[in-house]
Amino acid sequence: MSDDVLVVEGVTKRFGAVTANAAISIRVRAGEVVGLLGHNGAGKTTLVSQIVGLLRPDAGEIRVAGVDAVAHPGTARRLVALQAQGQVPLDGLTPRTAVELAGRLRGLPRREARRAAERLAVELDITEWIDQRALPEGRGLSGGVRRLAGFAMTVAAPAPLVVLDEPTNDVDAARRRRLWDAVRRLRDRGAGVLLVTHNVLEAEKVVDDLVVLDRGQVVAAGSPARLASGLDDGLRLEVTLPPGGDDPTPDVPFAVRQRVRAGRRVLLVVPADEASPAVTWAASLRDTGVVDGYTLGPATLEDAYLALTESTGAAGDELTEVTSHA
Repeated sequence: MSDDVLVVEGVTKRFGAVTANAAISIRVRAGEVVGLLGHNGAGKTTLVSQIVGLLRPDAGEIRVAGVDAVAHPGTARRLVALQAQGQVPLDGLTPRTAVELAGRLRGLPRREARRAAERLAVELDITEWIDQRALPEGRGLSGGVRRLAGFAMTVAAPAPLVVLDEPTNDVDAARRRRLWDAVRRLRDRGAGVLLVTHNVLEAEKVVDDLVVLDRGQVVAAGSPARLASGLDDGLRLEVTLPPGGDDPTPDVPFAVRQRVRAGRRVLLVVPADEASPAVTWAASLRDTGVVDGYTLGPATLEDAYLALTESTGAAGDELTEVTSHA
């Protein structure tokens, strides 16, 4: 029996002349977390909408736990626990009530739903607000607590496939760590998790495999280590430019394998044997005020991601890319 809980093969979705998804293929197995990584507008949420039956693909196949999600969207939807990108409407409810209701709707007995709400409140550190009612216009509960309550509603009852669309939006750093721990526990209990995000650093910590989308297409797939290793033994030289300052990086006295600019940051991937001249160059520019500062270290997954999606960046940063030169 296959351990695939999600198989997406050749899915294409168009909106008029715009192709939101172009022949996308993804596989999620039981007991693994797969990250769907891409900048805003890369086509991530459109794909999720098709997986859960809110949109019908123009071409391709989607199977959830063996069920044809295109032919039987209702059946497939019952096998998916989804935390959508937007906030869950909680007005008038407490987190405890909302999580218990979500659990009951997904088949949990009343007592188990109550226990799930209490357990998740402790795991996510929101017990202080578990009985505080959400009020209209964002009153009563903060955006972060609402987001965590939405996550708890999603995972209160077991499901073969859990889809999390930007689950850490509005969540503070300490509770983000708790949420990621909860995602790992889902994986350890055998659920397949599709994590949709544009946060490279957080994705690297929790996922087993990554699928990188850019302008509706899969541009890379594999483990974080494999994607980062695509830069071989390169080092990461990050230069921070002063506001309004000129960019000196197009003309450097050492070899550069990859150059990507994101706002005031310029990332240069340089061969390891060029470390000494690179540091000398960067230090001299810092000392003369041409750059605000610099760092040098091993190339990271973020560098690989920026190299793969050089024309448009995460969170809408404008990026430019120049290939290697000496």
